[in-house]
Amino acid sequence: MRIFLDANIIVSVLNKEYPLFTYSSRILSLAGNKGFQVFTSPLCLAIAWYFAEKKSGAKIAKQKIEILLLHLQISGVDEQVVQQTVKNKKIKDFEDGLEYYSAIKHKCEYIITEDVSDFYFADVEVMQSEHFLQHLSTLNRR
Repeated sequence: MRIFLDANIIVSVLNKEYPLFTYSSRILSLAGNKGFQVFTSPLCLAIAWYFAEKKSGAKIAKQKIEILLLHLQISGVDEQVVQQTVKNKKIKDFEDGLEYYSAIKHKCEYIITEDVSDFYFADVEVMQSEHFLQHLSTLNRR
């Protein structure tokens, strides 16, 4: 299963933001499972860096990002992703469009975010972290 993590999921892990950390950290841990490929974009990492640096300082933020990079796959944001975002008239938030098309380019089946309404235009499943974990539990029972 290929999943894409939005910036708010990564920020919650880096900054241990409870109660979201309880769910987001479990999702991030799926990167160690052979059945999952966990992606994020350079844009999401930049946003996560910003908030981690504000909380912990630049040195610690860099260390946290380096650890993340051992586990996550990075989806690309290239000219095609930018063009798709610009051409989709439904998209009002450019950043969300870039993240969406980056996830699509890498065939992600799910986008995990706490701001589900930001991806109102999406043709893939968009779920909050807690709901995604419940969904996985349901799939595993089958």
